[in-house]
Amino acid sequence: MLGVSLRYLKDQDLAKDLLQDSFIKVFDKLKVYNHQGSFEGWIRRIVVNTIIDYFRKKKVEMLLLDEDDHFDGRFQAPEVEESNSNDLASKISPEMVADAMNNLSPAYRTVFNMYVVEGYSHKEIADNLGISVGTSKSNLAKARQRLQQMLSKKIVYTNE
Repeated sequence: MLGVSLRYLKDQDLAKDLLQDSFIKVFDKLKVYNHQGSFEGWIRRIVVNTIIDYFRKKKVEMLLLDEDDHFDGRFQAPEVEESNSNDLASKISPEMVADAMNNLSPAYRTVFNMYVVEGYSHKEIADNLGISVGTSKSNLAKARQRLQQMLSKKIVYTNE
């Protein structure tokens, strides 16, 4: 579960603190666990919700959009040739992806994790974070674009 926390938070100490808070909630709510679905999935949801609550309480303004980015509604993901894309994907290690994700802004990392990893819908993300659905979608698109850029650069440097 520390890995789950670290996907959302760069600061390892904060991730550990929120993980501890999560496990306190797990132990408090253990009697209401209904044994439907996996126990690990139930714990993961508590961890993610604890982190979301932290962002909500701290009113992390970075979750709305990065200050240097102003989404005008015309965002287009860069096109990558199919053969080039498959070739690049075969050269990417899980460690490279994790490192790239850690270099995303908190806004992009949070929305990316919630949508791609945890399976939240854009409406659920918007409701949980207090942002619009459009902001959630644009943050996801920009996160994907930044990840692609960072991973492409790593592969180029690795091959030189």
